[in-house]
Amino acid sequence: MAPRIKDIAEKANVSQATVSLVLNQKPGVSTMTRERILKIARDMDYGSPRRDILSRTENGTIRFLKIAMHGHTVNRDHNVFISDYIDGLARAAGVYDYNLEISSFRGQPVEEIIKTVGGPALRGIVVLGTELAPQDIEAFGRVTLPTLFLDTYYDFIDSDFVDMNNKDAVYKIVNHLLANGHREIGFVRSTVETNNFQLRDIGFRKAVAALHVPIKEEHIYNVDSTFQGAYQDMLNLLAERPRLPSALFCTNDIIAYGAIKALRELGYAIPDDVSVVGFDDLPLSSVMEPALTTMQVPKKQMGEIAVNLLTNRIENGGGMPPVKVQVSGELIVRESVKALAAKKTAAE
Repeated sequence: MAPRIKDIAEKANVSQATVSLVLNQKPGVSTMTRERILKIARDMDYGSPRRDILSRTENGTIRFLKIAMHGHTVNRDHNVFISDYIDGLARAAGVYDYNLEISSFRGQPVEEIIKTVGGPALRGIVVLGTELAPQDIEAFGRVTLPTLFLDTYYDFIDSDFVDMNNKDAVYKIVNHLLANGHREIGFVRSTVETNNFQLRDIGFRKAVAALHVPIKEEHIYNVDSTFQGAYQDMLNLLAERPRLPSALFCTNDIIAYGAIKALRELGYAIPDDVSVVGFDDLPLSSVMEPALTTMQVPKKQMGEIAVNLLTNRIENGGGMPPVKVQVSGELIVRESVKALAAKKTAAE
């Protein structure tokens, strides 16, 4: 009788689900467990059509380090966002016959995280850089394995990066609002210091200057980046500054959700009283009422690009200069922006 997944699971002392993940080249299983399961499967002669799968540990493992330093952006609200990165990483890892292993850290010093990076099968690492400061990224320079940082970008650090083009994306948002007749545009920004948020801050200032849109400092709202924090902060700020601009750009969708909740509690209608634009295109944005206009980030493609670059680094070693990739996003136009009577484009 041919061996079954159940038989492999019993012999490896793991669940059938874990065996299925390994045999179908899915992430979420440690390198040691993965290699033990594959050895057992080979020894049991599990399915000759799967021989190509069972031999795929030869290229080794790429590890994705999901790091939350403070958890204000890397948290449950953004799990869907990060899972899209992981889908892209897993897809490309399969193309190159690498295992993808995921390790999660929360609130641990970078020095402690670096100590966990190692193992004979490990060929390279992709680090979620969302909440990492420049000194954190520089600390990874002591890692001898090829390393790439995803979801952050720094001009003056010699490392490989893949990130969204924040400045380009914000310009598209401001230009869309201007094209829909908005002359008073506010900015709901985060008090949390992450590099992507800072780049959006810079992008907003540059966009309004380039498009000749006057900005009032009273229309810049500083809020926390969590849903509850953004809601409470916006509620307090609106009580102090009840006069709104005609449109608000929010640093990300989570902040937009919190801001919209506060606006509605104070009796404002979206978009009749104020238009709102977010950033990230989280799943809720398409089904909320009204559906949120937002910037869609090609997260799966960015994950694939990260593995492509890392593989090139693994194969070519130190001969390559640092590679820094910024990927443009697409503005998803929905119902949260009102077209005012007097429309004008940036070119007019």
